[in-house]
Amino acid sequence: MPLSPLDIHNKEFGRRLRGYDEDEVNEFLDQVIKDYESLIRDNKELQNQVLGLQERLNHFTNIEETLSKTIIVAQEAADEVRSNAKKEAQLIIKESEKNADRIINDSLAKSRKVSLEVEELKKQASVYRARFRTLVEAQLELLTVDGWDTLEPQQQARLAEHELQRG
Repeated sequence: MPLSPLDIHNKEFGRRLRGYDEDEVNEFLDQVIKDYESLIRDNKELQNQVLGLQERLNHFTNIEETLSKTIIVAQEAADEVRSNAKKEAQLIIKESEKNADRIINDSLAKSRKVSLEVEELKKQASVYRARFRTLVEAQLELLTVDGWDTLEPQQQARLAEHELQRG
C-alpha cells in the first residue's frame, strides 16, 4: 500500500546515540511531504484528464462506429436502389418491346385489312364501270335503233330496267 503524506508526517524514528539531527530530518520530511502531496495532486489531475480523454475517446469511437454502420447501411441502400432501378428498367424495356411488337402487329394487320379493302373497292369499281359501260352501250344501241319511236312507253321502261339489271 502506498504511503500517504500523513504516514510520512507521523513516522517516528527511534533515537540512538550518534543519530541524525532531528531538525534536519524534520525539515527534510516536511519537504518530502510537500513534494509527495504535489505528486499526488498531479497524479489525480492526470488521472482525471485520462478519464476525460478516455470518455472523449469512447464518444468518438461510438461516433466512428455509428458512422461506419451508417455508411454500410447507406451503401446497402444504394446497392438496393441501384438493383431495383436496373430491374425496373429491364421491366420497362420488356414492356416497351411488347408494346412496340403489339403496335407493329396491329399496324401490319390494319395495313393488310386496308389493302384488302382497297383491292375489294378496286374490284367493285371495275365491276361498276363494266356494268355502267354495258348500260351506256345498251342505251347507245337503243338510240341507234330505228324503231325507237314505235316502242311503247312500257316496253321502253322494261328494256331500260333490263339493261340496268344486266349491267
